Amino acid sequence: MKATIDRDGCIGCGLCAGTCPEIFSMADDGLAEVTAEITSDTESTAQEAADNCPVSVIHVE
Repeated sequence: MKATIDRDGCIGCGLCAGTCPEIFSMADDGLAEVTAEITSDTESTAQEAADNCPVSVIHVE
């Protein structure tokens, strides 16, 4: 599985990095970024981060 972030819509709230730090982090510009591929161990927390994103810019495929 793979996560993507529409960084143009990201508001930099940090929820994704707080929920699933194995996959998401906050970049130097203050916006979220994907730092790893989703594994079976991180699938549920990555999806939780996507589901809870306040601006719905995280997509898990």
